[in-house]
Amino acid sequence: MTTANAKTRGLPHWELVTLIACLMALNAAAIDIFIPALTNISQSLALTNPNQAQFVISSYVLGFGVAQIVYGTLSDRFGRRPVLLFGLGVYVLASIAAIFSPTFGVLLFWRLMQGVGAAATRVIAVSVVRDCFGGARMASVMSLVMMIFMAIPVVAPNIGQIVLLFGNWREIFIFIAAFGTLVTLWAYVRLPETQHPEDRLPLTAKHVTDAFRIVLTNQRAFAYTMSTALIFGVLFAFINQAEQIYAHVYDLGPAFTLYFSAGAIFMAAASFSNSRLVERFGMRRLSHGALCLFIVFSAIHLGVALAYGGVPPFAVFLPLTILTFCMFGFIGTNFNALAMDPLGHVAGTASSVLGFMQTFGGGILGAAIGYFYNGTVVPLLLGYVALSIGSLGCVLVAERGQLFGRERKVEPLPAEALVGASPAE
Repeated sequence: MTTANAKTRGLPHWELVTLIACLMALNAAAIDIFIPALTNISQSLALTNPNQAQFVISSYVLGFGVAQIVYGTLSDRFGRRPVLLFGLGVYVLASIAAIFSPTFGVLLFWRLMQGVGAAATRVIAVSVVRDCFGGARMASVMSLVMMIFMAIPVVAPNIGQIVLLFGNWREIFIFIAAFGTLVTLWAYVRLPETQHPEDRLPLTAKHVTDAFRIVLTNQRAFAYTMSTALIFGVLFAFINQAEQIYAHVYDLGPAFTLYFSAGAIFMAAASFSNSRLVERFGMRRLSHGALCLFIVFSAIHLGVALAYGGVPPFAVFLPLTILTFCMFGFIGTNFNALAMDPLGHVAGTASSVLGFMQTFGGGILGAAIGYFYNGTVVPLLLGYVALSIGSLGCVLVAERGQLFGRERKVEPLPAEALVGASPAE
């Protein structure tokens, strides 16, 4: 579908991009707004090990990752709108329930459920974009979405810090519930159904298993998904440890959110640059080059950290962190587009399987790295180097050993490839 077709379905291009960005921003907000609150949660709920507070992030990410499988399959059968609205409802209700959590275990449960609800926003957002665009144009649109989406990591930690000045972590959930409610109402009133009725697939066990088989046996889709999962592991590891590193290792106190936001601004700028450059230079050249630089910057950073006994000067740590994560703006979006491009007619299931593997895998890896925090940045940087090298290995598998290749036309996978499937009536 072209941009003009998207307009005929009731939504102008700018509003579609902004709404999709806000849907995905619900997820970022639910993660980043709690970064300054982890110590507050640890003290409020009397945790014996401060590292356990990181599970507030990890439990949400795990729920977000696992639930995507269900939403993708349902959206291919029933359409995008009803599945999205259901997930948004779960997100808002879980946010409200979490306010009243009496124990850390209950809080983790509601965070898990909040992630389950938010999973619909990720699956449907990617599916809607894939319904409307393809190829480099899809990557360009997703980069614009990501540019708006990246404003949340800039703003959210500071909002969380402001809330903590007047309350505690429970009031943060009130803010999240209100934001979720506003986006739900906007989607209910304005977002049209973007899936063609003839593309709807039957909800049968055979269809589900066949759809998963197609996604998992497509070498390029699978390898790029694993590559993205490894890079997401780096991102989640950083998010899990951000407060401990900025506020405790470097003793920045509440002001650490400003430095965290500075990094997010540069990531957003990189994502915007990707939206402008991808149609000119191609997804492969940009993303492969960025991944190679990611490895180089991470290795340099680790070497400097070891030379300084595990804690490099902040004047070195911050610029190298910003440079490294600028590369993420050229990697994540393009890798997702490269994985999704041949899977258009099973976009919902494809998005859910890829999202599950990326988010769940990245969340587990990030939590594992975060739990090894020892008062220095060495475990984090070791994770950077190991995971980024693994990501490059997956890219080499996807591209059969050739990096920086030219863009090549990939015909979307036909719905008939699903054995025994026929459009739902």
